[in-house]
Amino acid sequence: MADSSFDIVSKVDKQEADNALNQAAKEIHSRYDFKGVDPSIEWSGEKVLMKANSEERVLAVLDVFQSKLVRRGISLKSLDAGEPFASGKEYRIEAAIKEGIEQKTAKEISKIIRDEGPKGVKPQIQGDELRVSSKKRDDLQAVIALLKGKDLDVDLQFVNYR
Repeated sequence: MADSSFDIVSKVDKQEADNALNQAAKEIHSRYDFKGVDPSIEWSGEKVLMKANSEERVLAVLDVFQSKLVRRGISLKSLDAGEPFASGKEYRIEAAIKEGIEQKTAKEISKIIRDEGPKGVKPQIQGDELRVSSKKRDDLQAVIALLKGKDLDVDLQFVNYR
C-alpha cells in the first residue's frame, strides 16, 4: 500500500484579507471617535498602511483591522504589524500579511514531528511548506493533533490529505 500524506502550509486568502481591509476602512470613516483624526487604511503594495494623526488613534485603526481579520477567519498570527512611527504630522503603522513557512520554522516543526510524533512518520521540507507522510493514516491524524496543540508563531493549515 502507498504511503498516505498531507501538506502543512501557511496561506491567507487574499480576497478575505481585502474584504477585512475594506470593512475596516468603512468602519473607521463612519465611527464617531475617529472624527477629525483623518484615519486611513489601504494596501501599499503587499503591505497594509494605516495612518492617523496620533499614535493611539493609529493603534485603534490597527485594532479595528485585527477584529475584521478575526471575523473573516484569518488568524492574527498571519499579520505582522510594526510599531507606530511618526511621518510628518501623522503616525503610521505598516503591517504585512505573512504567507509560507520560513525555513527556520519548518525545521522546528520537522524536529517536533520527529521527536514527539509517532514512529514511521517522515516530514519533508518542500520550499515554504512541509509534506508529512506515513504508512498509517492514524499516525498522520496524531501529527495533526500534535501540531494543533503546539503554540507555534505561524498559522498552519493541513491540506492535500490523502
